[in-house]
Amino acid sequence: MALLAPPCRVTAITCSDVYGDLLPCVPYIQSGGAVAPQCCGGLRTLLAAARTGDDRRTACNCLKSAAASFSGDVSRASSLPGKCRVSIPYKLSPSTDCTK
Repeated sequence: MALLAPPCRVTAITCSDVYGDLLPCVPYIQSGGAVAPQCCGGLRTLLAAARTGDDRRTACNCLKSAAASFSGDVSRASSLPGKCRVSIPYKLSPSTDCTK
């Protein structure tokens, strides 16, 4: 007899995961200058971890919330994917619609 069950998800992404991955980006967002290699590594780690639509929405909402309360330059945050040469499925901005 075979059991039909959805595949188990190892772990769902959390805001703590998102913030931990992107913590090395904070100095760049606050002050500019060079983007630390650890920042780009964290962004890549986040993208690799956010595999499902639910994970991507969670990550997007975490980033949106952080952007709304952050004292840095949002345009610097928005420039991170380009500077790190990665593509993310949404803009890093407080106005991003994470449902799309």
